[in-house]
Amino acid sequence: MELGMVAWGWGSEDGPMGLDMVLWGWPSSVGWCRTRLRALIPAQNPLSEPPRGADPTRSSSDGENKPSNRTSPRSMKTWVCDSGQKLEIFIPFLGKYRPFSGHCCQTCTPKSWDGFYHKQLSSLGFRNAIRVTEGDTRYRGWLVRRICGFLAVWNWKVPADTPGDLAARICRSKRVRDVATGWFHGSRGDGESHRRWKEKIIKILAEIQAPLSLLMLRLCNWALLKLLNRLFLNVQLHQGQLEMVLRAARMSGMPLVFLSTHKSQLDGLLLSFVLFSQGLGVPRVTVGGQVCSPLLRALLGRLGGIFLPSRTGQTPSDQDEGLPGAVLAAYVEVVLRSQQPLLIFLEEPPVALCLSAPAREWLTLVYQAVRDGAVPDVLLVPVGISYDVVPGGLHREGAHSARPFGLGTCLWAACWAVRRNLGCVRVDFAQPFSLQEFVAKNLIRQSCMRRPLEDLLLPTILGVCPSQLDGKKAGIWSPGPAMVTSLEADEEMLVTKLGLHSLSDGVACSAVMAVGITSALLLHKHREGIFLSRLMLDFAWLLEEILLRQRDVGFSGQLRAVVQHSLVLLRARLTLYHLSPIGDVLVVPEVSAEALRELGHHSAAILPVFASEAVGACAIRALLMEMLPFLGATDGPSGIVLSQDELHRKTLELLQLLPPNLLGLQPCQPLDCRSRDIVDKLLLCGLLEAEEPERERWVCDLAPRPFCKGPPWAAVDFTDSDSGGEDEVPKRCFKLSEPQGSPGFLLFLCRLLSPMLRTYTRAVAFLDRPSWPQPEAAYVEALLQFLAEEDSFEYPNRSLALSSLQTFKELGVLEEVRSPAGPLLHLAQPFHSSVSRGKLEAFIQQFTQP
Repeated sequence: MELGMVAWGWGSEDGPMGLDMVLWGWPSSVGWCRTRLRALIPAQNPLSEPPRGADPTRSSSDGENKPSNRTSPRSMKTWVCDSGQKLEIFIPFLGKYRPFSGHCCQTCTPKSWDGFYHKQLSSLGFRNAIRVTEGDTRYRGWLVRRICGFLAVWNWKVPADTPGDLAARICRSKRVRDVATGWFHGSRGDGESHRRWKEKIIKILAEIQAPLSLLMLRLCNWALLKLLNRLFLNVQLHQGQLEMVLRAARMSGMPLVFLSTHKSQLDGLLLSFVLFSQGLGVPRVTVGGQVCSPLLRALLGRLGGIFLPSRTGQTPSDQDEGLPGAVLAAYVEVVLRSQQPLLIFLEEPPVALCLSAPAREWLTLVYQAVRDGAVPDVLLVPVGISYDVVPGGLHREGAHSARPFGLGTCLWAACWAVRRNLGCVRVDFAQPFSLQEFVAKNLIRQSCMRRPLEDLLLPTILGVCPSQLDGKKAGIWSPGPAMVTSLEADEEMLVTKLGLHSLSDGVACSAVMAVGITSALLLHKHREGIFLSRLMLDFAWLLEEILLRQRDVGFSGQLRAVVQHSLVLLRARLTLYHLSPIGDVLVVPEVSAEALRELGHHSAAILPVFASEAVGACAIRALLMEMLPFLGATDGPSGIVLSQDELHRKTLELLQLLPPNLLGLQPCQPLDCRSRDIVDKLLLCGLLEAEEPERERWVCDLAPRPFCKGPPWAAVDFTDSDSGGEDEVPKRCFKLSEPQGSPGFLLFLCRLLSPMLRTYTRAVAFLDRPSWPQPEAAYVEALLQFLAEEDSFEYPNRSLALSSLQTFKELGVLEEVRSPAGPLLHLAQPFHSSVSRGKLEAFIQQFTQP
């Protein structure tokens, strides 16, 4: 079976490349797809010619021929809703074009929404960043074809570099001079103290960065090009996204700051290589909390890495303690003014979808540079990275190692990775947006903060009046100790919101890989095993659902080849049985905690695509559990009617329980609007159908009906009486439905959230284990060990453990108390009782699907 699609090359002279080709196609169930999109297609669509290389006579597998005059591949209609936001309906008719994801937020950056984006950017195709040919050099010939990689790397330009008088500029900085003034007031102020002050600044600057070595930079990029070709089949780049970023760099005149998701320790080298090879310059890459050996630190500094200065040394005065922060802030201002691109990783590899403390500090420095007028504005570019197999991803799920990374460790990891097949990589750039505009919009809305979660959800869980609870409110959660001390509380919250918003944008623009789709099907739908033919059908179905939600995928080719490619990468956790009599292959996942953990790790990329529908499906399940004692024996799912108010209530409760960043949702959208949006998506995907009361009739509908006594207008009330009142207006209700061609979709969506909710349930059971109070780090490590005790547990990872901690602190289950030894966690008074802990566990379990 094939996907019924036309596979092209990369839109360049490279030509077809098997799995490296772009998926320009659409799955074969054309009739079902038309039914799903009928409500969105405008009455008149522009027509266009078939793309070059396409076969207009090719028919789909269900026997329906494609029409000769086809709808425009990117039929787009724009409406302006009541709130003023522009709504775009993108219709990729028969998959002629892929969706172009990555628009910035209209709520926070409405002016940037129309900037640097063009409707034809999605048609520019793709390219392989590690495929270097003779055409990428200025020379031709037999020898050039053998060394074209070295010649291409040697010709790459460095548009901007650190100024040669960097130390002098930092010494002239106002922030550094203020610290120096305090130094001179506390000392003799002679030439000796001035020299010591400059030596200290140069020493701090040497900890932050090292001068770029162009020779070492080109040699290492050439070696990295060879290594990436051994590790991966390709590194895909969307040429439309790349053109958008290049246009922003040329036209805006503002520095670019790339805010990237972080999947592995290879991300820094990979993104630095991509930006350098595509003409965006050598970025200054921030290195997170991982400790590096002096040799590796010196090498990374020569390649563009920058580090936070150490603040743990013994200092003789308060002025010395403020000097590293002043030098670091002045250094960031110089980097931004010199138009050097800056790359900040928003998370740490062991902790996904949580803003890290180093990222918070780097973002604070960028914000301060714009606030203080060092640069007029900064363009922020969210970046998403998608791997078929994350290099070393499962080996870093534990705690941060105190042992520093060394050059030998990196070389050993590279040799180990070369022996494995890691598949493909996709790098996506979202639309650039203005930092100044984001700050202005969010400072205006800063006063409209939602009520604490302790007031909203805790009374519902415990079934008590809010006045009976402790009056203490949960503070703002941050992963780890607060790194920002110079900002006011509202600005600190603004930086956190900026980081989480950019992280959700990076996740939203990330492509879904084939291994993630296959792992999600094997983990959440066919854990006992499945035939290969059926797996291909379900793969095509899930691919359709992903593309209908405006999310791109990072693979291409025939369906059988794509599925086999994913099975090859997962072969260590699968058992394949070739059944000769029926000519099929039985795919059975391995029954072990390691297999469940690896499949869950790969399938995590699917959740942000279906996060809204998954929340709605779990809310439906909770309502069904409440209605189960009252349902008759003959009632089926199609006969169950759900109230809109009750569905909104359950959806809001689950949205309040789970942090938005854990679901990949933008934190700027109010929960009420998000709840209504979830119900609309459930209607659109076919899980719900609007139930119209029988007594409702359209006044203009006077058509004769069979078996009806009297004329149709006899039952219509033409009087002006309004005695019915608002109380008699029927409430909106929905019926459960199963989407056509999507069997078991509701159960699949519920199981997407099951690992997350099971982590929360087990975290409640863990509350009676530790002795209170205890430090936060000790609590997280003990919780991870507790989660690992269950063999069937899929996700005993740090991300979900930290997310449960965040929720419990905001909910008032855990309280953080300051002490001389550091912040300590206390169990709140209401949850000293096992009855209250049981109520909290039952509240979470109502949404969980086993």
